[in-house]
Amino acid sequence: MNVPELLKLSGAFWTTCTIHAGVKLDVFSTLTRGSATAAELASALQTDARGMGMLLNALTALELLEKNGETFTITPFSCQYLSKNSPDYMGHIIMHHHYLVEGWSKLDLAVTTGKPVRTSSTYADDKVRESFLMGMFNLAMQLAPHVARETDLNGRKHLLDLAGGPGTYAIHFCKENPSLSAVIFDYPTTRPFAENTVARFDLSDRIAFVAGDITVDAIDAGFDVVWMSHLLHSKGPAACRTIVAKAAQALEAGGMLLVQDFLLDDSRTAPLHSALFSLNMLIGTPEGQAYSQKDITEMMQQAGLHTIHRLAITLPNGAGIMAGTK
Repeated sequence: MNVPELLKLSGAFWTTCTIHAGVKLDVFSTLTRGSATAAELASALQTDARGMGMLLNALTALELLEKNGETFTITPFSCQYLSKNSPDYMGHIIMHHHYLVEGWSKLDLAVTTGKPVRTSSTYADDKVRESFLMGMFNLAMQLAPHVARETDLNGRKHLLDLAGGPGTYAIHFCKENPSLSAVIFDYPTTRPFAENTVARFDLSDRIAFVAGDITVDAIDAGFDVVWMSHLLHSKGPAACRTIVAKAAQALEAGGMLLVQDFLLDDSRTAPLHSALFSLNMLIGTPEGQAYSQKDITEMMQQAGLHTIHRLAITLPNGAGIMAGTK
């Protein structure tokens, strides 16, 4: 680390906010209809022309747009990932990040008090909820096909996707395993996102949705695999033990619990993303945190599972998948 690197880290939010503004103002989707000057785009999006020109120049400097004279054109990369007209649109997860910025600006207060400082609730505001749920879909769509191919569910018939959101993993597990059916269990507000997503993949006959709150509601039994992706980090240790125990109870004998999350090493100082993600949970939840592989292993052992191990699947951002058998 040196001083220039330190200052680059400190000012990294400038880049972050520039990208967020481009997505929030729908700059990229608008430019898919054709190149435009700053004045033309400002008129179309009802913004100030001077401000729009500065934003477009910065987005060009970030190589997300191209500029020829006074005319701006969307790049192929931005057209694929930042336009709402593309099936690969990543704007939902970018907007989820945008809604996190306010809370992160109060990290010092969260550390001082030990309490969450995020003012917007994931499930209370429609825009925030959509960005979160479809943002999780954005991320999962990058990983789920790979995870489904690399996870051996041969011979298993009935999967429970706990807190499954829009059902991305259930979808890809079912696509990879034609004899598999699935149930997505999540909050009632998640139902329309899940059912619409499942229908897009023509899997409504194999994937059902059950509404409930994992922390208080009972879960049906009889599953031979339970998938739990990025759920535990939102809860405290006691709630996590309860959830893992419920998941184990939902399994038949010989059934397998799979837990995917951002895993810390035993020192809790690495990987970097997992350590930072733990702070994200401090900011937004009363007791959430990132857990280590050892922590989750102990939770699974306490739930009566055995043959607990980490799957040999390489995932980004310190994520890993723990497996245990009933």
